Amino acid sequence: MHLSHTGNAIATNGATAISGYVGTLTVQQRPPQEPVPWPHQVGVIPPAARSYQHRAERDRLHATADGGTTTVLTQLLTGMGGVGKTQLAADYARTAWNDTGAAGGLDVLVWVTASARSPIVTGYAQAGVELCRADPGDPEQAARSFLAWLTPKAGAQPCRWLIVLDDVADPADLQGLWPPDSPHGRTLVTTRRRDAALAAHGRRTIEVGLFTPAEALTYLTAALAGHGHGESADELTALAEDLGHLPLALAQAAAYLIDTGETVADYRELLADRTTSLADTAPDALPDDQALPLAAAWSLSIDRADILRPAGLARPMLALTAFLDANGIPQDVLTSSPALAHLSAHRTYTGPEHAGQPDPVSARDAVRALSALHRLSLVDHHRDALRRAVRVHQLVQRTTRDALTSHQYDATARAAADALLAAWPAIERDTALAQTFRANTTALVGHAGQALYRSGAPGVLYRTGRSLGETGQVTAARDHFEHLTETLRHHLGDDHLDPLIARNNLAIMRGRAGDAAGAADAFADLLKHMARVLGEDHPSTLIARGNLATWRGEAGDAAGAADAFAELLADRIRVLGEDHPDTLTARGNLATWRGEAGDAAGAADAYADLLEHMVQVLGEDHPSTLTTRNNLATMRGWAGDAAGAADAFADLLADRIRVLGEDHPDTLIARGNLATWRGEAGDAAGAADAYADLLEHMVQVLGEDHPSTLTTRNNL
Repeated sequence: MHLSHTGNAIATNGATAISGYVGTLTVQQRPPQEPVPWPHQVGVIPPAARSYQHRAERDRLHATADGGTTTVLTQLLTGMGGVGKTQLAADYARTAWNDTGAAGGLDVLVWVTASARSPIVTGYAQAGVELCRADPGDPEQAARSFLAWLTPKAGAQPCRWLIVLDDVADPADLQGLWPPDSPHGRTLVTTRRRDAALAAHGRRTIEVGLFTPAEALTYLTAALAGHGHGESADELTALAEDLGHLPLALAQAAAYLIDTGETVADYRELLADRTTSLADTAPDALPDDQALPLAAAWSLSIDRADILRPAGLARPMLALTAFLDANGIPQDVLTSSPALAHLSAHRTYTGPEHAGQPDPVSARDAVRALSALHRLSLVDHHRDALRRAVRVHQLVQRTTRDALTSHQYDATARAAADALLAAWPAIERDTALAQTFRANTTALVGHAGQALYRSGAPGVLYRTGRSLGETGQVTAARDHFEHLTETLRHHLGDDHLDPLIARNNLAIMRGRAGDAAGAADAFADLLKHMARVLGEDHPSTLIARGNLATWRGEAGDAAGAADAFAELLADRIRVLGEDHPDTLTARGNLATWRGEAGDAAGAADAYADLLEHMVQVLGEDHPSTLTTRNNLATMRGWAGDAAGAADAFADLLADRIRVLGEDHPDTLIARGNLATWRGEAGDAAGAADAYADLLEHMVQVLGEDHPSTLTTRNNL
């Protein structure tokens, strides 16, 4: 068993006269200029980045069919900030502009920085003035004139055009400003947004992702060549992994290394230092005409996400994800009660619709906050994915954590820990999901640091170790609890309850890893410590007594274990009562060790009485009730009724599959026990077939080297 536990306006009365000449102000209008000849370019295409990489996304972008029914007139390059959307668009625009093939190049190319509606209008207006005699004094009208000019007209000379709208920040900015459909024109949009409004009307979306590992290595190798850096491919690959293969991060890291002369190892050490902010890793001068250092690349996106409905939740939600596993977070974690409480307490928006006491944040609100972050490409949210519904880039996480105050940091770390524990399934039917929870806990420990231990260890740290043990990874569980014990001693002291609980779990896992005598010795030392610090009747002290008795029995002293459990049972009844789960556990352990000491029939009778009591107190499907049925069947077999034991295990197996699932370790144990007792009852061939099937299943679920798999091979 385990322990857990207003500047003011100036008012005037009447009219104020202005002395001097009074007359009519006349504005001299410039006459419209004559249209410039084709080919003509409006706006500046950004230069190619140093060490520009050919990528698969480029091929998809250029794969648009020309002249056929599959022609795509508008394409969207979407992705998080820093993946290189603008560079891909610039390469596409240069290629189209310089095309000298049979079809010829473009007649008109317009490049617009589209980060707001105003620069879009300004860019269109400039094109209207230069190409179609639009009035320069009225930008809105000039922009409309340009869009009308783009519309194909019967009998007019065809104009082959390309409009690039770079870095669209809000779909609303393009309302009434989308270029018209034309067989001679194409539109390319780059944006972090993934709103349905952008992808409407047959527009083709191309997701721009990170560099592949090979692309990242090629980029770093080329960028650092000739600058005195002789690091190996392995060192550069490790750096690329640290930076999550993000093109912007790689470019700025290369610039930093060139400017400072530091080694890749030095830079990686700087990145790994939690006391260093991501801003400290940026070069003094940004490469490739980049506008922002890496740490600021997502600031505007976060601001915009936070004003999307439900307003004020995107920022605290992103903060929660920043402490968890970048490779995948179950949605249930981020919609759990602790997560919702954290979102309510740290909501950042205080607009008029939230005046007074705002409504509590609901699970639906939390999902919509994730959707807002997804729309701004700050996270990838796939709500139908059970195990890894939310993914977020590790540098977005780092930037988000860097922006938190000390109080926010601690509160968010603890909230993430509580959310993990609340969402963790009590019964791990899905072994892959359990691994996802453990990976999230590992990420949390790495990100949170001492913030997890200021008020005692969060329960998720114990749950992770127990999960490893429950899935048979006992050596990993032992190592986990050994590290946890030392960490808690360092932060909380030897006499705090949390390190005592960790020591309890460590001793258990030592025993399960094969060192029964060592486990017994560890429990003997722990029991003395607990009795002194907590008292002899403290529930945790009583648990330690039970564990000491168990491992003495496992080490060979079955009779001594039975005697110790008899004494413990009396004390548990006195302190906890007859119906307490710990009391019921002591009764079961007493029966087990009586059977191990030679009294199988007496043990079977004791388990029969205990089972009746457990059904009344815990219910038929409680895991402890199912375990008692398992032990009762075993004792009946030991007492000579092999056929009855086989029948009992057949019934138990059906219930364990129903309650726990086919892959749960207890279900696999029940299958093994059923095969054993069929063999003991005379059907050795049937038992062998059952073990062969079980072995195949265990290899799939637990792996070839798992102790339970090896035991099954032995029994087969």
